[in-house]
Amino acid sequence: MIHLPVAVTNLAEALDLARTLARSLASTPQVDLGGTTVSAEDAQHVRHWVFCDRIMPDRRRCAREADHAGACLPNDGP
Repeated sequence: MIHLPVAVTNLAEALDLARTLARSLASTPQVDLGGTTVSAEDAQHVRHWVFCDRIMPDRRRCAREADHAGACLPNDGP
């Protein structure tokens, strides 16, 4: 677990930054994108999921954002 404090003004910005950072590290085998969450510094027990994390029939994870509308899409990345 790595905690990386960042300065953003709202949850939407935090989720966007987390998606960007996670995807930039996707080729690193130690990183599990599906487990990415964000939380406020003073409420670290309240976590917001960044990615859907649903397992697709081919055993890959859904590539879409958490709480997305519509069908899941397979993650074609590493």
